[in-house]
Amino acid sequence: MIVFSLSGFSEIMHYRAILFSLILLCYCVIFVVNVTLILTIIFDENLHEPMYIFLCSLCINGLYGTAGFYPKFLLDLLSHSQVISYTGCLLQVFVIYSYATMDLSLLAVMAYDRYVAICRPLEYHSVMTKHRIVTLVFVSWLVPLCCEVIVVTLTSMQKLCGSHIEKLYCENWSVVKLSCGSTRSNNIVGYIVIFFFFGQVIFIVCSYVQLIKSCLKSAEGRRKFMQTCVPHLLCLFNVTAALFFDVMYSRYGSKSVSQSLKNFMALYFLTIPPIFNPIIYGLNLTKIRKRFLGLCRMR
Repeated sequence: MIVFSLSGFSEIMHYRAILFSLILLCYCVIFVVNVTLILTIIFDENLHEPMYIFLCSLCINGLYGTAGFYPKFLLDLLSHSQVISYTGCLLQVFVIYSYATMDLSLLAVMAYDRYVAICRPLEYHSVMTKHRIVTLVFVSWLVPLCCEVIVVTLTSMQKLCGSHIEKLYCENWSVVKLSCGSTRSNNIVGYIVIFFFFGQVIFIVCSYVQLIKSCLKSAEGRRKFMQTCVPHLLCLFNVTAALFFDVMYSRYGSKSVSQSLKNFMALYFLTIPPIFNPIIYGLNLTKIRKRFLGLCRMR
């Protein structure tokens, strides 16, 4: 049975007690803020609108992705040896990277929703029907899951000649690089997946170019843009910046990059978006903010 060792822990074990406390607190915050926003949207009928349904899906995805990292990471901080089984490694790869790609897909769907709402307001309710909303959410989950099934399946077919991963968690290309044979098929499929999701980023950018042009025409348009689109852009920056570093370093990274920087970006990737997505939206979207304030007054 193959067991992988995670060497990313080598520089953090001498202050693991403090790190364990901070990471546990962070995971609790992620859980509380996302569950709070999900339940707020589910139980308040006034929030049963496309934008809030997509936001609810984004928060559910945040819980799904962090569940693939934090419990194992916390156990590793308490353990004297940081290892993971072959099956556990592939499962972690699948969960973490399907979470990241689903985040991008949901952000693309949210960009489309904002484009229709601001640039084609009279057609909004005829375009964003219940059937289309369900379809968009379903596709934004299904396509990334299928992509990661293909990626992980190809990885599982490789015969490995090593078991040393220089990260805090299992990452697909780190496992592929341990292969004894050709990784051409993994490389080709990997690039196809990267370019596919990079295409979604391009789609989001193009949507916002049109949104900005439309919003500059009126004060009301600028108000809508600041309230609903700025949070979306902040979330997009968080996700794409973290993903870009992770993908580029895993494929082309230099060994001169310090382990501390690699660990920081690994934690950023799985900490900042799940915490700040619900907080940013909760503070900027008027209906959610009013609902929170109403609940606080009731208490």
